[in-house]
Amino acid sequence: MDGGDEPPHIPMPRASVEDGGRPLPEPAEPMSPVPLVPLVLEHRVLKALLGAWALAACSVEETAAVEEHLGDCGPCADEALRLRGAVGLLHPVEPLDLDPGLRTRVLTGSFDRRPPRIPVPEWATPYDAESARLDALLQDIGDAEWHAPVRLRWFEDDGPTTRRTTVAGVIAHLLTVDGLVAAALGLDDPLTDSTAATPATRTEAYWKASYFPPTRSIRVPWREQSHNIVRTVSFTGGTTGKLAVSYGDFELPLHDAMLDRAFECWVHAEDIADAVDYPYQPPSPRHLNRMIDLAARMLPAVLAERRRRGLVSPGPGRSLRLEIEGHGGGEWQIPLDSLAVVGAGEREVAHVALDGVEFCHLAAGHVSPEEAAAGQVGDRGAIRDVLFAVASLSRM
Repeated sequence: MDGGDEPPHIPMPRASVEDGGRPLPEPAEPMSPVPLVPLVLEHRVLKALLGAWALAACSVEETAAVEEHLGDCGPCADEALRLRGAVGLLHPVEPLDLDPGLRTRVLTGSFDRRPPRIPVPEWATPYDAESARLDALLQDIGDAEWHAPVRLRWFEDDGPTTRRTTVAGVIAHLLTVDGLVAAALGLDDPLTDSTAATPATRTEAYWKASYFPPTRSIRVPWREQSHNIVRTVSFTGGTTGKLAVSYGDFELPLHDAMLDRAFECWVHAEDIADAVDYPYQPPSPRHLNRMIDLAARMLPAVLAERRRRGLVSPGPGRSLRLEIEGHGGGEWQIPLDSLAVVGAGEREVAHVALDGVEFCHLAAGHVSPEEAAAGQVGDRGAIRDVLFAVASLSRM
């Protein structure tokens, strides 16, 4: 090839027979980008556009004009910064964590449209909801957080008591105590030591029987057990009404035991959430009311036992009005000297007002009786007796 000649023109390949034998078209030359020419606008017009610019509602040309102007005009730049800050307040950043109540709301909405073939009994729904919320929390935490220290708190002999464990240790505690309900339903008991009867002795026996401290693997048996409990009461809900669950030194009907376990799920979920810095909300008002009602119904028997031990001074058929404010609120007439109230308001010697969540924290042993009451009227001795009786409901 002669180096001085132009390179030969290579023709475009012919198309196939199906295309009629015509040559393929020459490739199109790439289009050069058209430069954006900012609009030339008066100062008053640009200032009027600042609000739309902050909301990202300007056209491309208007945005370019405003932003070029902001580099030269200090007052407009300050105003633009203020408007952008205000827009940020109108659109707060949403947290990445899902709302713990989302599962319950989705299921409720689904069941309203199509009821489940085998519904969870109403008396078991608090446990179903609280175990699901706790499971959602456990799903979100990392491996290292399962070993975060947790201090269990409760009242014993009218004084605060604590026991140190970990997040995984708390779930092991729930597994063993929920095992009391599982055993009453004929399900497998996670504890093989039949001599351990109370929640505390069962928990200590389970911890000691483990060769290594519990890890995140404890979530699997706890989750399966909670699902099996809910599934079993759903299938046999009509035939389990007379079952009782033994806690060693006392018994609860199955319906109340399920409420008690829902309460413990919530309380210990809060313990875990505090340990791993996780946001956690109280139960729904309807479920919280039922938990408060269980504690109020247990108080007469607790007061009677404390009176037998000389911790409560006897009286002539007195009663105290317990008023719970806020979510889950209501009023309960608590007999102080017998297991039944003869008449609501008769021989009422005191009135105590408490917030619903605060009352539950007192019943869990997380608040001292001296710090709990928001309002107190009447016999100070009777008020003290009831507040300490509520705190003595707590246990490990």
